[in-house]
Amino acid sequence: EDIIKRGIVSEEDYLVLEDYTKKLFQRGSEIAAKRGLILVDTKYEFGKTKEGKIVLIDEIHTPDSSRYFYAEGYEERQAKGEPQKQLSKEFVRQWLIANGFQGKEGQTVPEMTDAYVESVSERYIELYENITGETFEKADVSAIESRIDKNVRQYLSSL
Repeated sequence: EDIIKRGIVSEEDYLVLEDYTKKLFQRGSEIAAKRGLILVDTKYEFGKTKEGKIVLIDEIHTPDSSRYFYAEGYEERQAKGEPQKQLSKEFVRQWLIANGFQGKEGQTVPEMTDAYVESVSERYIELYENITGETFEKADVSAIESRIDKNVRQYLSSL
């Protein structure tokens, strides 16, 4: 209501955004549930086209924008007041805080060891595989620059 009063968004647009977010969250929750996960919370980013149509403008339901809990054992952990087993970037945030970084001005991000970066990758891959039901295949990055060049040229020639 405050964003409507402050003129950030019209009531009409707010109702559209509310409808979109509820539907997206419902669908994300259904997909997660089929995979034994609970979509806990997420964020959606919207924009407007030149014509004024509201559109989704960023990724959704990834570890960067969402938190997932494992459904198995959820009720038990909740009843005992234990932390939930989750798949998200929350563990990275906790690591940063534990290493003295809170994103404040003048702070430097602590260096992550290769082993820690690998563990982050493994957790993201685990979430990908849990959500999609597919095995993650690492991309061949040996010729990344030529691949980018080829793809950009191919796209530009299609315009």
